[in-house]
Amino acid sequence: MTEFLQHGRIRLALHRLQDASAPQSHPLLLLHGLGESSLSHARSTYADWPGAVYALDFTGHGQSSIPAGGGYSCEALMGDVDIALAQLGPTTVCGRGLGAYVALLIAGARPERVLGAVLLDGPGLAGTCASSSPYIPHVDVSRPAPPDPFALAELSTDARPPEYAVHFAMLCAQASHLPHPISLCTREQPPWLQAVREALPCDAATPASACLSYASAQPAPSSP
Repeated sequence: MTEFLQHGRIRLALHRLQDASAPQSHPLLLLHGLGESSLSHARSTYADWPGAVYALDFTGHGQSSIPAGGGYSCEALMGDVDIALAQLGPTTVCGRGLGAYVALLIAGARPERVLGAVLLDGPGLAGTCASSSPYIPHVDVSRPAPPDPFALAELSTDARPPEYAVHFAMLCAQASHLPHPISLCTREQPPWLQAVREALPCDAATPASACLSYASAQPAPSSP
């Protein structure tokens, strides 16, 4: 089942991949890699999740809207996820590649809504937080979309430093009530991910076991 959420002028596609087997369990939200869509997630990652499983198509990908003229950033994609979290409530997020980086950002920005972030290998993992470069990407507008060619060009040449990712990781670690709110399940180790690993302890496990480690997590108690 697919529902559409509004993010400004963008219509976001949120797909429900699996119904809850334990109705009281919180959802799992899957975030795809650069140039991918909700169809890119391996079922083995989420098959045993007790709650409902959702997959979001980022702006310019899958069934979501394509903005005219590009203008993509990781923060805009983080806004996409924020819209989905407002719909789903407290949720565990699991991201591939570019989606892993966005999962880290949203875990730091919304620690009260993110019940654990699982980071996986996938397209775009190394393209985020690259070193600054004067390179101006060439956009082939004749190529069929989605994915939007502007998204591929702009999101693969992000110039934010590794310290930017560390900042969000530390925000997550300080504000989350979970003992280990970030799990790293990647073989690739781009500079931003190495910096995060050095800055704070992160659980390392298989994708499926990392997700399941958050299945019983509960939202933090509300302040009186």
